[in-house]
Amino acid sequence: MEAVTQEALLAALRLQIDWGADEALEEAPIDRTALRAPPPAGPAAPHRPTPALVKPGRAVLAAPPAASRAAALAAKAGTLAELRQAMAEFDGSPLRETATNLVFADGVAESGLMLIGEAPGGDEDRLGRPFVGVSGQLLDRMLASIDLARERDFYITNILPFRPPGNRTPTDAEIALFLPFVLRHIALARPRHLVLLGGVSAKALLRSKEGITRLRGRWHQVTMNDGQSLPALATLHPAYLLRNPAAKRDAWADLLLLRRSLASQ
Repeated sequence: MEAVTQEALLAALRLQIDWGADEALEEAPIDRTALRAPPPAGPAAPHRPTPALVKPGRAVLAAPPAASRAAALAAKAGTLAELRQAMAEFDGSPLRETATNLVFADGVAESGLMLIGEAPGGDEDRLGRPFVGVSGQLLDRMLASIDLARERDFYITNILPFRPPGNRTPTDAEIALFLPFVLRHIALARPRHLVLLGGVSAKALLRSKEGITRLRGRWHQVTMNDGQSLPALATLHPAYLLRNPAAKRDAWADLLLLRRSLASQ
């Protein structure tokens, strides 16, 4: 009986070796129920954050929010050239990383008439000038019908200086971020009249929740940072007119209103 037992044990050992076992088992099983549980933990000590190591004589300052930096940069610009440089250096928006060019402005800044659109499109992003694509060409023809030329009679820019990916509509956060630059742009150009092209521009500068179809066709007042106000005419964006040709009648009425206002000044 003992020889059989030894053979069985040897066979079992060989089987364990074939399976890859390389450690011997204990002779007696472990009674894990007899193991003592660890004593209950006492009340946790209050968490005390480790103080950051600071070099003597130097304070740690958090970076200001992007909106605050935008407002500070805009306020420091004393000329249009300085404003353009400040906008080019501002890194608080990811739109800067996806756009090809900064689109600042075009036309004659001293003309007294400033047009403000929404954001650059593909052609504008490629060339670095506002309203040079199909909608911009339509706008030039519309203004020419009331004897206004870009090279002589008006100045034009956008709420956003960078093209949103896919030509999507600017978000409320993007509009709010760049609004200090827009207001400073208006202050430096010193127009006597504003024309707000489309709902994004009109709602942003008029602080209104109404749509462009309710805002268009009449003069409003845009309040500047110094408390002064400028007359602003809200009208339809030329890109909207390309999609909805029937709305050109309303746009023509707005142009006539603009022409009468400019002639009476």
